Amino acid sequence: MATPPSDGTRNGAGRQSARLANREPLVPSKHVLDTVQGRILNPATAMPVDGAPPRSTVYVGPRVTIAWSGRTDLQIERLTAIADRLGWVATVTRDGRQGEGKRAYRDRVPELGLVRLDLTVNEKKATATAPDGWVLIQNARQEHGPAAMRGVGLDHVVMVRSDLEANPFHSPTPFHSPTPFHSPTPFHSPTGYSAPVSSYGAPGSGGRQPVAYVGPPPVRRSDTDVTGRRPVVAVLDTGCGDHPWLRGIVKQGVRLGSQDIGYVDDESDPEKWFDQVGALDGGIDAQAGHGTFICGLVHQACPDADILAWRIVGSEGPIVETDLVDTLRQIAEVARRHRDDEPGGHPIDVLNLSMGYYHETAEDGEFDSTLYEILELLGQCGVAVICSAGNDATSRPMFPAAFAPWKDRKGPVKNKRGLVPITSVGALNPNLVDDSLFSNAGPWVSTYAEGAMLLSTIPPFEGGLQPMARTKAFQRDRASIDPDDYRGRFALWSGTSFAAPLFAGRVAAHLVDGIDPGQDGREDAVKRARAAVSAAIRDAAARAKKALEDGIPVTP
Repeated sequence: MATPPSDGTRNGAGRQSARLANREPLVPSKHVLDTVQGRILNPATAMPVDGAPPRSTVYVGPRVTIAWSGRTDLQIERLTAIADRLGWVATVTRDGRQGEGKRAYRDRVPELGLVRLDLTVNEKKATATAPDGWVLIQNARQEHGPAAMRGVGLDHVVMVRSDLEANPFHSPTPFHSPTPFHSPTPFHSPTGYSAPVSSYGAPGSGGRQPVAYVGPPPVRRSDTDVTGRRPVVAVLDTGCGDHPWLRGIVKQGVRLGSQDIGYVDDESDPEKWFDQVGALDGGIDAQAGHGTFICGLVHQACPDADILAWRIVGSEGPIVETDLVDTLRQIAEVARRHRDDEPGGHPIDVLNLSMGYYHETAEDGEFDSTLYEILELLGQCGVAVICSAGNDATSRPMFPAAFAPWKDRKGPVKNKRGLVPITSVGALNPNLVDDSLFSNAGPWVSTYAEGAMLLSTIPPFEGGLQPMARTKAFQRDRASIDPDDYRGRFALWSGTSFAAPLFAGRVAAHLVDGIDPGQDGREDAVKRARAAVSAAIRDAAARAKKALEDGIPVTP
């Protein structure tokens, strides 16, 4: 995947440690929506689907995606013709190669994937309006029928929201308020919130903050003490930074043959360079350290697991669906090659995805088939895919988490034999009893794990904020707590983004000592993983029951 676009305007080093401060100025990533023209689909004005209005979503405005199939050629021709009538030029992009029509992807069509159809204004047509993928799709459905356009969809913006702060590209409805998690003061006063859920965004109430950890590191057994192969947990997120707990445990940069998977450049690495976007204030970007925190949770839940870390998320979070699909396709191929005993594979037993989006037509059984088919392939290869349920305090299904089997059996995907179904994870408060107020919920949420005020690993960031007071006494420095000094390498944070990897680690723990390298094909792997997921879900129910039973009654 290419390096994220950059604007070359600022030094993102901030006030980092002396080791990092001497580095050349960064060329930081622009916000993803600045580079791809992110747009909100407004149900009040959008063209309806079969007479019913769509639901709100965020998508790349001038783009359409097409699932590879036997009818892709015809769909491109029809969409291109309609785009021309609307005054737009349609350009096909596949694997970085562009061209009009179908020539861009004809030479190599893998089994699963998406073709991008990017739209620009035809300057020769004075009546042309701003290109919009939704308008193109709906015109095509009206002209050729919905069945003929199956596999054609929007390129959704995929959210990564662990900071519990507002995203700048969401409308106030249906699931975001303009500033839902910020108090009026820069230090997030514990009072004055617009809604109770807002409290989770404040340091001291669940927001990201430094914390001191004084216990021992997780105990990891030596290779000779582990029976069989160690379980492998893959994390697709912001990568993983340096931390003493994770050295020699986290492997980064696993490739598919000669192809890199995700971002591999140093300049946009959020686990090294924490201030890449926004004002020149040294502030730590919303998702900087996110992947390191996740890997630390996996390690705490299963110290004997190995971890693979790939980077697709930037320091400010959002990515686009086509990038996610392309990266997951590569990861699925790595897993498939291992299970089918082909060269170039690597074992993957659990995959954590702490990200998601809301679909405008989730009731349509044909929507986003490509993304699910890739996840289904991973399930067929014995990979337990664990997804976060989302932090918007809504029952609206978030995907890919909602590809999990629904408890009311009304979901878009059935619990099929011969694969490991997707597991969606909501968040619990520290009491292990109450669901976190921010957590999404509904029949599509498979289970719950601790997700508020969690402690885990973080790179040694030192941001631009200062202690409220600093002085000297007896030749020693004295100060109040610096709210963004993470040189102690531990933090508290909240979100379903963290409940999911905690559960993923617990699934891996049920695989320890149970993986025979000689029995690592698809059938054995599926059987093992299904049993591990079921055991972890039962454990979660048992922990909740015990927490209720152990509660000390309050007497008058």
